[in-house]
Amino acid sequence: MLASAFVVPLGMLLACLWPRALNRMPSLLAFAPIPALAAVLLVASDSSFAIGSTRLHLTFALDRPGAMLLGVAALLWIASGAYASQYLQGRPNRGRFVVCWLTTLTGCLGVFLAADMVGFYFLLALLTLGACGLVIHHETPSAWRAGAVYIGLALLAEALLLMAFVLLAAQIPGDSLLIRDAAAVLPISPQRDLILALLIAGLGMKAGLVPFHFWMPLAYSAAPTPASAVLSGAVVKASILGMIRFLPLETALPDWGTALAAAGLFAALYGVVIGITQRNPRGVLAYSSVSQMGFIIAVIGMGMLAGDGRAALAAAFYAAHHVLVKGALFLSVGVIAATGSQRLWPMLLPVAIIAVGLGGLPLTGGALAKFVADELLGDGPASTIATLSAVGTTLLMLQFLRSLAKSASQDPQATAAAGLVWPWLATAVVSLVVPWTLYLTVPSGTLPDPLSLAVLWKALWPVLLGAVLAIALWRWWRSLPRIPKGDIIVALDSGMQMAVTSGKALERMDSALRQWPTASVSLLILTIALGAAVFTR
Repeated sequence: MLASAFVVPLGMLLACLWPRALNRMPSLLAFAPIPALAAVLLVASDSSFAIGSTRLHLTFALDRPGAMLLGVAALLWIASGAYASQYLQGRPNRGRFVVCWLTTLTGCLGVFLAADMVGFYFLLALLTLGACGLVIHHETPSAWRAGAVYIGLALLAEALLLMAFVLLAAQIPGDSLLIRDAAAVLPISPQRDLILALLIAGLGMKAGLVPFHFWMPLAYSAAPTPASAVLSGAVVKASILGMIRFLPLETALPDWGTALAAAGLFAALYGVVIGITQRNPRGVLAYSSVSQMGFIIAVIGMGMLAGDGRAALAAAFYAAHHVLVKGALFLSVGVIAATGSQRLWPMLLPVAIIAVGLGGLPLTGGALAKFVADELLGDGPASTIATLSAVGTTLLMLQFLRSLAKSASQDPQATAAAGLVWPWLATAVVSLVVPWTLYLTVPSGTLPDPLSLAVLWKALWPVLLGAVLAIALWRWWRSLPRIPKGDIIVALDSGMQMAVTSGKALERMDSALRQWPTASVSLLILTIALGAAVFTR
C-alpha cells in the first residue's frame, strides 16, 4: 500500500503516452492521490519497504512527521485535482498540464515516503521538473521568467544537496544510504559544519527562506490556480520534511540552531512587511508563504538549539496546517474571480475564517499550530517575535481579503462553477477539522487546553491588534511603495521610502536562463546522472 502512494500516479503518468488515455486523464486527476491517503489511514507508522536489486535499492518508510504531511498533501492534491478538472475545460495545452501535474504529484508524494538519500534526491528532481512545467504553463513572458528563475534556483539547490549527500554517504559506516543513518552520523562527522551549511542552503532555497525567497512570488503568480495551490501548499513542504529528517534535532547544536532560528524569524517578519505592499491577492499569499515557511524553519532551529526532538512533530504539525490553509486560499482566488458582487460576501466568509485563522484566530487550526510551536519557542525573544509574527500575519491576511474582494468578477450576477466551488470549500472545511483531529491525538497534559479562557485570550489579542493595524494600513495604504513581486528590497532611511533593486547577478542569471532554457534542463539531467554515478559506485 505504501508503494501504491506514488506508483499509481506514476502509472497514470506513463499511461499518458497513449493519446486516448491522455485525453481522459483531466477528469481522473483527483483519483491519483487517493492511495497515498489510504496508506496514511491504514498503514502503521514506522512501516517500510525496499525495491530494487541488492546493489542499488530504494527504501521507503512512513514515519510520524512524514505520515502527517503525506496525509494532508494527499487531501490537497485530491481537492486541487478536482478543481483542475473543471479549470481545464476548454483551455489549451490540457495534455501538457496533465503530464506536468502527474510528474509533480509523483515526486511530491514520493519525497514524503523516501527513506534513503538516493530516492529522496531523484524524487526531488522529478518534482522540480514537473513543477517548472506548471509554472510556465501559460507561456506568457512573466511565466517564462518565473520558470527560468525557479528551475535555475532549484538546480543550484539540488547541486548543493547532492554534495551534502555525497559527503554524508562517505561518513556512514557500511553501505547504508538511509536518511536516519545519515542524520545519526552527522553530529560526529569531522565535516559536520560543511554538510550542515550545504543542507540548510539547499533545503532553504527550496523552502523560500530569505534571501532565496524571490522565486515564490514569481512562480505562484504565474502558475495556473490549481497549480499555485499545490505548489504553495504541498510541494514546498518537501524541503521542510527534508530538514526534519536530515538535521540532527536530537543533538544540541546551539550555534547552528541559533542561526537557523534567527533566519527563520527574520523571514517571518520580512514576508509580512513586503506582503502588505502587494496589490495582487496572489502576491500577498506568496509573501505570506515566505513568512510562514520562515516561522516553521525557526521552530526547527529552536529544536536544534536545545537538542529537542519534539521540534520534528511541532514543525510537521504547523506545516500540515499550512498545507491545507494555503491551498484553500489559493483556490479561493479563482473562485472569487468568477463570482459577482451580488454573491460575493457569502463566498468571502469561509475565506475570512481560514485566512485570519492563519494568524491564530481562536478555535481554528492556526491557533492550535501556534500552541504546538510555543513549546519550542519558550518565553524569550523568540516567543516575542513569534507574537509579532501572529499580529503581522493577521494584518497580512486582512490585506489579502481586501485585495481578493477587489478581484471579483465585473458581472454582478456571475457565479463560479460548482466544479470550482466544491473542491475549494471542501479544502477550507478540512483545514479546520484536520488540525483538531491531530491535536486531540496528543496525550493529555502535553499541550494547553485550547478552550481555557487564558489560552483563548492569548490567541485572540494578537489577532485583534492585527485587525486594528489593518484598519490603519488601509487609510494610508496608497502611500505605500508598490514593490514588484520577486525583487529584493532595500530599505532607505531618508524619508522612510523604499527602493527596489534586482541584483546584477540575478539579472544575468535570469537573462541567461531565458536565452538558453534548454541549458537548464540539460544541467538538471547532468546533475541527476552525476548523482546516479556517485551513489551506484
